Amino acid sequence: MARRVPIAPQAVDAPLTCSATFIVVTISRTAPDAVSTVRSALASVSDLTKNVSIRDLNASFACTVGIGAEVWDELTNGLPRPAELHAFKEVKGGKHIAVLTPGDVLFHIRAERRDLCFEFERQLMDLLGDAVEVVDHTVGFRYFDVRDLLGFVDGTANPVGQAVPQATLIAAEDDGNAVGGSYVVVQKYLHDLRGWKGLGVERQEAIIGRTKLENIELDDAGEEEQKAHKTLATIEDEEGTEHDILRDNMPFGNPAASEYGTYFIGYSKKLWVTEKMLERMFVGVPEGKHDRILDYSRAVTGSTFFAPSADVLDGLGE
Repeated sequence: MARRVPIAPQAVDAPLTCSATFIVVTISRTAPDAVSTVRSALASVSDLTKNVSIRDLNASFACTVGIGAEVWDELTNGLPRPAELHAFKEVKGGKHIAVLTPGDVLFHIRAERRDLCFEFERQLMDLLGDAVEVVDHTVGFRYFDVRDLLGFVDGTANPVGQAVPQATLIAAEDDGNAVGGSYVVVQKYLHDLRGWKGLGVERQEAIIGRTKLENIELDDAGEEEQKAHKTLATIEDEEGTEHDILRDNMPFGNPAASEYGTYFIGYSKKLWVTEKMLERMFVGVPEGKHDRILDYSRAVTGSTFFAPSADVLDGLGE
C-alpha cells in the first residue's frame, strides 16, 4: 500500500505578532499576461518567505495567501473548487451593513518586526508589478496586552493547541478537494472612538460582554434582551456543538487623520460559521437586536478567500 504523503498547510496558525500587513488586490484586466504573472508570484511566496525570514529566525515571520472565488478557476488552472467557496455575502441588517468589496487575492503578512513585513511586501510587489491593483493596504500593530483600540482584549475566544487545526484546516472527510486549506474572511472596521469613550466603562462592558480591565466574561443577557458581542459571535449548530474560528485581528490607525480601526480576519474550515457570526451581529438575535458594537464600529470592506495548502500554492507555477 502506498504511503499517504502529508499535505502541508499554509501558516494559518502562525502566532499573533507585533506587526501585520493585510494586502488585498484585484487582477488587472488590461495588463498583458496578468493572470500568469500573479500565478507565478503566488508560487514564489514560499521562496520569498525564506529570503526574508532568514534575517531573523526569532521574528515569527509568515505570509498566508488567500484566493477569491471569482479568480479561483483561472489562477489555479482549473483545480477543483473548495465546496463552500463563494464571494463575500453582504449582510443587511435593520441599521448596519456588512459590505461587499472587491478582492481577488489576499496577503496576510506578519512578523515581530515591521521591517521584515516591509521587505517582504517590497519583494512581493516587485514580482506582481502591473498585474494587480491594490484595493486595500492596512498595517496593523499589537496594542498593549493584545487589546483593540476600543480598549478590550481581542481574541479571547480563539481556539488553542490542537483545537486550532481542528477549527481552521479542512480534512479529507470535510472536503477531499480542499485538504489542508482554510476559508478566510476579512473586514476593515473604522471606530467612532469619541462616541465610544462617551459611553462609560460599564456600558462598554455590557456591549462587549466582558470586563474591560480583567477581561472576565459577563453573564449572558436574557432571551429577548440585547445580546453582547461575545454572545452573538459564539456559533453553535443545531446539535448544540460550538464551532470556533481563529481571529488574527489587528488594530490600525492614524491619529493625525482621526482614523482608528480594527482589521478583522477570521480563518475557519467551515465558511458558514463565520457567515453565521456576521449574520447574528448585523441582523441580530432576535432580528432587529443587532450587535451594539456596530453603532461605534463601521465595516468599510468585506471579502472572502480560500487559503489553499502550501503544496497547492507552490505548484501554481508548474
